[in-house]
Amino acid sequence: MFPTVLEFGKTGFGDELARGALSTLFIAACSFAIGLVLGQLGAAAKLYGGPFSRFMANIYTTVIRAVPELVLILLLFFAGTKGISALGVAIGYGPVDINGTFAAILVLGFVQGAYSTEVIRGAIQAIPIGQIEAARAFGMSGWQVFFRVVVPAMLPNAIPGLANLWLIVIKDTVLITVTGASAELAQMTKNAAGFTKRYFLFYFVSGCIYLAMTLVSNFFLSRLEAHVRRGQPKLA
Repeated sequence: MFPTVLEFGKTGFGDELARGALSTLFIAACSFAIGLVLGQLGAAAKLYGGPFSRFMANIYTTVIRAVPELVLILLLFFAGTKGISALGVAIGYGPVDINGTFAAILVLGFVQGAYSTEVIRGAIQAIPIGQIEAARAFGMSGWQVFFRVVVPAMLPNAIPGLANLWLIVIKDTVLITVTGASAELAQMTKNAAGFTKRYFLFYFVSGCIYLAMTLVSNFFLSRLEAHVRRGQPKLA
């Protein structure tokens, strides 16, 4: 028999869990996109930048990867929101009330960017240098070399690492629960379990929803990887 507390409507928490799952996917997708942008900038700084940009990129990736993510999230969330609010006061705008979901996206995106930097940097370095030299020998400009040679050759190497980061950021949304600032799935599960005292049921259902997200993501990511690897020998 289907538990009443899981039904949709006023009698259950089904709609709350559904909204939490959608919020989790929204936060994860936006954070992943921000991380990708930061990752490309970080990789470019490390591979093609000057001494200062390489130094700053190394500091960024080293600090983010060295400090536990929960500590980083708490530090960036509280220090970041207070810093922005203080900046608003300093410029005469007054205290700034930052949306919790928006802050969560920025914090997770900033953390994701460090890991994306290393994935993209490694993928670019895996490209045989002869391909780039051949493109230059044909008279391609730097942008043409990047978009016509580097990106297509980089993607097969980068997709597995980036896919792993996507699955990680879905799970990392749980860490935002400690701030209490966002109504994602873990927060809604905590609220529902605390209200009904049926902790095992709600956390079991929540785990199943996270598993479903992972399985669906794996399906589409494997299709994407197969697409970018078309024409290449199958990996063992």
